[in-house]
Amino acid sequence: MTRVLMFGWEFAPLYSGGLGVACAGMVRGMVEQGADVTFVLPRLPQKVKMKGVKVLPAMKGKVKLKEVPSMLVPYSTTQQYEQKYKAWQKKNPKADQLYGANLFEEVARYAESAKKIAREVPHDFIHCHDWMTYQAGLNAKKVSGKPLVMHIHATEFDRTGGNGLNPRVFELEKLGFEGADAVVAVSNFTKNIVTSKYGINPEKIEVAHNAVEFTEPPKERQMLSKNDKIVLFLGRITVQKGPDWFLYAAKKVLQKAPNVKFIMAGSGDMETQVIEKAAELGIAKNVLFTGFLTGEDIDKAYKMADVYVMPSVSEPFGITPLEAMRNGTPVIISKQSGVSEVIKHCLKVDFWDTDALADKMLGVILHKELSYELGERGSKEVHKFSWNKPAHEILSLYGVLKEKSRKVKKKSAKKKATYKKTKKKPQKRRKKR
Repeated sequence: MTRVLMFGWEFAPLYSGGLGVACAGMVRGMVEQGADVTFVLPRLPQKVKMKGVKVLPAMKGKVKLKEVPSMLVPYSTTQQYEQKYKAWQKKNPKADQLYGANLFEEVARYAESAKKIAREVPHDFIHCHDWMTYQAGLNAKKVSGKPLVMHIHATEFDRTGGNGLNPRVFELEKLGFEGADAVVAVSNFTKNIVTSKYGINPEKIEVAHNAVEFTEPPKERQMLSKNDKIVLFLGRITVQKGPDWFLYAAKKVLQKAPNVKFIMAGSGDMETQVIEKAAELGIAKNVLFTGFLTGEDIDKAYKMADVYVMPSVSEPFGITPLEAMRNGTPVIISKQSGVSEVIKHCLKVDFWDTDALADKMLGVILHKELSYELGERGSKEVHKFSWNKPAHEILSLYGVLKEKSRKVKKKSAKKKATYKKTKKKPQKRRKKR
């Protein structure tokens, strides 16, 4: 049995961001193929139950299946962490310091716990997801000496759209890639970024495309009204996801089809800015903001939409188009995405080309034949995206790393044996008379 010690910062259903969904799907696929996975999180706000998977909190002292306070949350920025820390200090002025004073101190605190966990949890491989866990993985490797895999779901270049790069995050990512025995990228798009921006040897990087969970879709399609067509944006409202480009295209659509409604489902640091942008463009009455959606509400949103749009500026993969296709919803995606490498029955556009994006939205909305073909063919195509495939690819990578480790140890042992045979005993010096 392959025993994996895995470090992450979210795990569905604890959170429902793309990383958490990907981690849960991949781990489930690995467990179904005989792996034993221990998943370490900064905190456990609720219990997680998955057959064959143990989810542990990162903590000082003995590892137990219980919540351990931590301020590390998915997709947190340094500014967001600082605000949260200051709010905690006001409520707990006399409390001993429990958390790191900034995001990087908290990441380091989480990484320190990895040493204790690596000593106590039996494992054959260490596997880490995204930059907040990379130092934890490096610490665990120092303790156990086991092969280390760094899984990259999004780089700092993706999260910032190439602007306002955080040098400390970049440094932690680069150290992680360099210290790993192998790097797993979710697409060739991401592999190229890791190679060109971080200087990592492409031979060290394996690509394992993401997949999607298959759930029972909603039985009935909800509608705003019989006359309205709905275009859906579902994701974090951040610069990476291109919500502003979505609105620019929406304005052009409304000039030709004024009854279209644009639903923006999600939250993020650009939410207020995007709401103001909709008002500035004069389309506020046609743009509806739902906030962060979870569970069944996500599939209901896809089912409600006439077309789903993912206009990402830089998308390492993009599971949401697969979720939309799972619900039979036509999909338009950015060419600047990993998922564009693997799906055919969708429309693709450069995120910045709002004229082309608007034309494609109108094409799907106004032409029933196109809408039907994309929906039907997409729902059939998506069934080839099982989490068992990337899980199998990762387990195969473990096998390669294990063989390399065995050869290195054998070579080292042979070298030591040869050294012992050839080493001459020092001659005793004769005493002078």
